[in-house]
Amino acid sequence: MPHPVPPTTQFPFEDYYKGKYTKNQIFLHHTAGNDSGKGVYRWWEKDKGTIGTCVVISGDSSTETKDGEIIQGFSSKFWAYHLGLRSKTFAAYNLPYKALDKYSIGVEICNWGYLIEKADGFYTYVDTKVDESEVIELTEPFKGFKYWHNYTDAQIASVKELLLYWRDFYGIPLKFNEDIFSVTPRALRGEAGIYTHNSVRADKFDIYPHPKLIDMLKNLENEEFL
Repeated sequence: MPHPVPPTTQFPFEDYYKGKYTKNQIFLHHTAGNDSGKGVYRWWEKDKGTIGTCVVISGDSSTETKDGEIIQGFSSKFWAYHLGLRSKTFAAYNLPYKALDKYSIGVEICNWGYLIEKADGFYTYVDTKVDESEVIELTEPFKGFKYWHNYTDAQIASVKELLLYWRDFYGIPLKFNEDIFSVTPRALRGEAGIYTHNSVRADKFDIYPHPKLIDMLKNLENEEFL
């Protein structure tokens, strides 16, 4: 079975941990920025910690990568901090702290996240304007925001490819659960499956309930990785 991402490492060895742990969870993130996958790794290289996800999926605004291109920083068998876990979150559910970063795989989608509507258009949280063609309006606001930067079809297709590959490689179940867009004790307990950053952090906005992404997730169980 071919690996769906490039085998070359884009991330320095010192920026992730080479300890191997059994993987049973996948967490979906978005960058809250609009760089390419390669640009995201360059940004992470500048920090002093071992922070990052093993793959980043580029968007259609990048000039150095293609829309939906999967950039791999390090093998999914290794790990880095990508969840920012807090002991008080576990305590609120009477659960012991669990180092989920070690046992999970992180996927980062290049995307601005929520948008703010102004008289002349839509703006990001850092006040950069987003083209109206890249804006999606949700039927119901998510965490107080109705307008969001659109996940592209190519990005969603790449997420699907990765999830199916890791299901077959690690045996991670892909059943969709509605609770993944808010903190859920299932995630905190380390229950196997797909989650979002919201699943372990109430203050996070990634990922949001994009209709096409949800449709894809709901139909994963019967799909095959080609």
